[in-house]
Amino acid sequence: MLHLSTYVQFPVLYFKVGYQPKLRHFYTMLVATQLLKKYSNLTVVNEVSLHVAKSEIVSIVGPSGAGKSTLLHLLGALDKPDSGTVTIDGVNVFALPSKKQARFRNKHIGFVFQFHHLLPEFSAVENVAVPLWIAGAGKKEALQQAVEMLHTVGLGGRLENKPSEMSGGEQQRVAIARALINKPSIVMADEPTGNLDSANAQAIHELFLQLRDRFGHTFIMITHNEALANMTDRVMMMRDGRIEQEKVLKAVDNIKY
Repeated sequence: MLHLSTYVQFPVLYFKVGYQPKLRHFYTMLVATQLLKKYSNLTVVNEVSLHVAKSEIVSIVGPSGAGKSTLLHLLGALDKPDSGTVTIDGVNVFALPSKKQARFRNKHIGFVFQFHHLLPEFSAVENVAVPLWIAGAGKKEALQQAVEMLHTVGLGGRLENKPSEMSGGEQQRVAIARALINKPSIVMADEPTGNLDSANAQAIHELFLQLRDRFGHTFIMITHNEALANMTDRVMMMRDGRIEQEKVLKAVDNIKY
């Protein structure tokens, strides 16, 4: 049985049992410290600490019920922890008053979910423009930026189509464009390819890589797909509310932007 501080070395990859994050010399986009979340007597997230570098793509994997989605909701300030802190781009999110926290979330955090949550009566370009309208942008300006973002994700020819007129992969690309429209500090994706076939899932993950390489976006992604998780820079393995292991696939110091 391995001691909690024991490292197990494999070719290229390094694992640590009883994972505790150590900050390295790069710009840290997100730091979570001792996050705890309980529902009645059930501890769903158990004192989790982690960090994510700017322009890093991190995936979180683990069995159902491990606490992955709850953790992502805490990191994205969609839910409030019982204790612990989340700092994004230098801002202690939970120290903000509720209205400022909501504005910060809309501006600095993009979300992509398994179910795209597009408004069915809106066209693709209108769906993408919604966060800008919430932020107070003018209609014409918001639509122009939405058009540009849809071109970026490869949907320049589907601007006026409604969700019912698009494939599942196209709908998810619209959701990704919507998540990016405010130029967020970080994007959080919860099973973004869970409802897609393998070809479309591969294409969405490749799109994340392209967006990171082109714009320097930072992503935290939950997935059950091991092959797709291995396309990311770092994999965190979660079980019973804790991050148990980490797998580094690409050293962040070697990422160039």
